[in-house]
Amino acid sequence: MDLKESPSEGSLQPSSIQIFANTSTLHGIRHIFVYGPLTIRRVLWAVAFVGSLGLLLVESSERVSYYFSYQHVTKVDEVVAQSLVFPAVTLCNLNGFRFSRLTTNDLYHAGELLALLDVNLQIPDPHLADPTVLEALRQKANFKHYKPKQFSMLEFLHRVGHDLKDMMLYCKFKGQECGHQDFTTAFEIRVFNMGPMMVSKNHYSDLNQASLGLGFTVPGSAGLLLFRVGEGFPSQLLSIRKLFLF
Repeated sequence: MDLKESPSEGSLQPSSIQIFANTSTLHGIRHIFVYGPLTIRRVLWAVAFVGSLGLLLVESSERVSYYFSYQHVTKVDEVVAQSLVFPAVTLCNLNGFRFSRLTTNDLYHAGELLALLDVNLQIPDPHLADPTVLEALRQKANFKHYKPKQFSMLEFLHRVGHDLKDMMLYCKFKGQECGHQDFTTAFEIRVFNMGPMMVSKNHYSDLNQASLGLGFTVPGSAGLLLFRVGEGFPSQLLSIRKLFLF
């Protein structure tokens, strides 16, 4: 007996695409590539599958082309101002208070808050402190026979905080000299050790003059810091940009 398969029997074996279609989870493909002769049902499934795939490709290509066209809409309203308001300035200083202005009453009420004393009003880790500072702190933190007085946090901040009069070495606005008296404290910012915001006393200047902007100098940890505030329109809060460090 001849055990070899006849050509008719070999043609009944499923093709690779039929095996893939029957094991695939792609919707509709298993109804197109099935065993057996071509039927109307297979044709309808093929038309629906090709139509859906074509619609997906058309929509995707349209979105891709739109993305690479870099569509954008820009609207700018330009307003010409006749005067420039003396700008508001925010000063940031990591030293939230001046040690020389601290009193015994300050340390009694806020020593732990300032990380100078512990919960028992004792100096933590005295061996790590500078000897000069440690001696001054010990004198101020001597609470023996001390009677605490009333404490006001607002008064404390204004008294031990940094004063613009002591910091500002030079100020010039629109070609005219200015000073600390031209600024008033609008409000205090105590988040991230921000200093007070200083605003002007309703000073205005014509924009016809040559040198626009505000420049002033304050001392810094590595020398003098020259700040300059750029141009802006009235009522616009201007930020400080450090130009030089020398």
